[in-house]
Amino acid sequence: MSELTGKTALITGSLRGIGKSIALTLAEKGADIILNDLAESEDLEEIVNGVRAFNRKVFFKAADVSREKDVEALFSFAKNSTGKLDILVNNAGTSQAQDIFDTSLDDWEHVLGTNLTSCFLCAKYAMQIMREQKDGRIINISSVVGQQGALYGHVHYSASKSAILGLTKTLARTGAPLGIRVNCIAPGIIETDLLTQTHGNEGIVRIAENVPLGIGQPRDIGLAVAFLAGEGGNYITGATIDINGGLYFR
Repeated sequence: MSELTGKTALITGSLRGIGKSIALTLAEKGADIILNDLAESEDLEEIVNGVRAFNRKVFFKAADVSREKDVEALFSFAKNSTGKLDILVNNAGTSQAQDIFDTSLDDWEHVLGTNLTSCFLCAKYAMQIMREQKDGRIINISSVVGQQGALYGHVHYSASKSAILGLTKTLARTGAPLGIRVNCIAPGIIETDLLTQTHGNEGIVRIAENVPLGIGQPRDIGLAVAFLAGEGGNYITGATIDINGGLYFR
């Protein structure tokens, strides 16, 4: 029996990049999967087939997780589809290649909404389900830039990812008496489409020069999430695990 057999996991922003890898890794470890993104994409069929290859159930619900009505509908769908929710991974995120001089208030609010407000809303609705179960795991995806600041602009992104660290610690204290463990993962430089879009190939090469283990892969994050969601995370809450290849030590 796989470690997460019988568990249900909801991963936001899970049709590409890190979210996609998290979904497939948790399915590999035995969990049934609820996929979420803004809308269906050409990647959906591939991911659904990938989850089913592990003989796991898979569902998809489109939702903008920065909007409360969408989040309410998403978690109603999750509970109605599976009867429970064991694992929430707050992965939805975005950025824009801007420094503070180029960032408008609309840009700021868009990135903060996608990255931070979504964590607040999804955690709130997940914890309402999990406290009834007296059990649950919430794993927030932050970033190394939330710890050291962004190197080249991205002021809204770094602010949102720093805030997730504090949110995680506070929710961990709230959740502990309810049987809910809340932790955070801070990825470093991971090879994704978003990385290419925001930094470009030359920028990635420049950043990689400072990473002792080189550029990471999305599965590296998926395996860390699986650890926190499984038995290894039983006595861990309020923690941030750095998956950054040695880019940043603390």
